[in-house]
Amino acid sequence: MSPVVTVASRAFSGNETLRSELLAIFPRAKFNENGEAFAEEGLVDFLAGAEGAIVGIEPMTGRVLSGCPELKIVSKFGVGLDNVDQAACKEQGIRIGWTGGVNRRCVSELTLGFLLAAGHNMFKSAGEMRTGIWEKDGGHLLSGRTVGIIGVGHVGKDLIQLLQPFNCRILANDIIDQSSYYRDAGVEEVTKEQIFSEADYVTVHTPLTEDTRNMIDAAALSSMKPTAHLINAARGGIVDEAALKKALVDGRIAGASLDVFVEEPCTDLELLGLPNLFATPHIAGNAVESVLAMGRSAIGHLRKHFG
Repeated sequence: MSPVVTVASRAFSGNETLRSELLAIFPRAKFNENGEAFAEEGLVDFLAGAEGAIVGIEPMTGRVLSGCPELKIVSKFGVGLDNVDQAACKEQGIRIGWTGGVNRRCVSELTLGFLLAAGHNMFKSAGEMRTGIWEKDGGHLLSGRTVGIIGVGHVGKDLIQLLQPFNCRILANDIIDQSSYYRDAGVEEVTKEQIFSEADYVTVHTPLTEDTRNMIDAAALSSMKPTAHLINAARGGIVDEAALKKALVDGRIAGASLDVFVEEPCTDLELLGLPNLFATPHIAGNAVESVLAMGRSAIGHLRKHFG
């Protein structure tokens, strides 16, 4: 008999192509039909009897895992594992199906879009045009600017590749020694403090861990150039939103582009309404091609485990 696979992810459950492909292999699959955003207690109930689970941002905590005694594998729809208690999975013998960087190009393209749009005042000009304001302020070129990248994994490296034609000075920082890569790519390995103080653009591409939570805090923001622009298309908790709001209100930095937030959907309308904040609703990995790639990766891990 086919194993019971339960899909908690709302995005996966709402994608007809992925649903069909999963059902062709696991005909007893169950989906999140109501688009529910599960907390721990509801997630335990929803996953009851599941031998395999496909999750996006749902909280796969130790408590949830303990309440799912039949669960054999958690297959990730996406790339971040900050919502999955990896230690608890190991302790309970639950495998994690995960493919790093499967949506790298989607995230790096959105980041490049933020870089170009911020520099050329595209967001600001488009907003003003809707209110009848005609102000010709074309900003500046991305070419030749200094871009600081914190976190040089799959996305960071892909962004460096996309930036090559712009002849930017690229500053890079990562906890892993990648000296040979930096040399070959023509980027400068520096400290985070150097990135904050020297970069025209600071873009973050790290996972959310205890070491990176609130990494961009008031101190980091105060050390950035007043003309600098911050970009976060990684995880919301990396940036201290209260500190960022104050920095934007005070004009401490020129602006910020956020695709991710501490709480999603973000309900801080004061933050979202700031004229120097450019926000998108966590769409960095949401292009059609990336959604299918992430979903097929999740299906593939289940197929390999149960096959």
